[in-house]
Amino acid sequence: MAIKDILTITDYQGKQPAAQVAVEIARLTEAHATGVGLAFEPLLPGFVAAPMPADYLQMAREQALNSAKDSLEAYQKLIDLAGVNGETRVEEILTGGSLEGILSQCRLTDLVAITQDNPEQSEPMRSVIIEALLFDTGVPLLVVPHIFDGQFKPKKAVIAWNGSASAARAVHAALPVLKMVDEVSVLIINEYEIDDREPGAAVATYLARHDLEVSVDIINHPQVSISNTILNYISDNGADLLVMGGYGHSRMREMLLGGATREILANMTVPVLMTH
Repeated sequence: MAIKDILTITDYQGKQPAAQVAVEIARLTEAHATGVGLAFEPLLPGFVAAPMPADYLQMAREQALNSAKDSLEAYQKLIDLAGVNGETRVEEILTGGSLEGILSQCRLTDLVAITQDNPEQSEPMRSVIIEALLFDTGVPLLVVPHIFDGQFKPKKAVIAWNGSASAARAVHAALPVLKMVDEVSVLIINEYEIDDREPGAAVATYLARHDLEVSVDIINHPQVSISNTILNYISDNGADLLVMGGYGHSRMREMLLGGATREILANMTVPVLMTH
């Protein structure tokens, strides 16, 4: 499916890494680019007996709205500079409350972009929002490292392939972006048993039929964790985009990311396009 609509969750601080990447993809695909600034209203803890002054709550709300609007002004400058058709909007969220408002908007777009949580400038609920976008929208998610700065010009993409439905969905979703790169590497990691067949041959053939230059690399019995093996491979091979399935499960209505996925999101060095 072609990318014709991209939605970006804008950042309060910094140089808008996700917006930079999303706007460039929108420019290359002639897609409509929407920026959404999240304004978090304060949630009072249950043990606070006395009511908070109304003027304090109003001030906190106005500060959140102003921060969201400032982030959207930066986003607007990016789409104006790129000559991309787009729009901006503010979504108010009660801190710790339901995310349904923003999730419903994201379900009707082709790609959602968001910046990785920056532990030194962490924004409210950023990690929770990323997990919710991955598990509860049905839309491909592009997570951009908070250290990213510059134009998105991917030359080599890596597909973390394990043959699962989640990995397959990620490959299908990534096709429009993969067509922007010069080379695609399918990375297969065998932790325990070595597959005597030709692992990766089918997905490589599929990608080649889409006119992509494809190679397959297999790492048997890695000496470090799956996530570190992937990150090391990306660094050693000069890749600038990772495509992977987002793994996890629901337990007591709480979305829990799989270990490898969580570690990738915490330590990523290149944009990661994933689906669940």
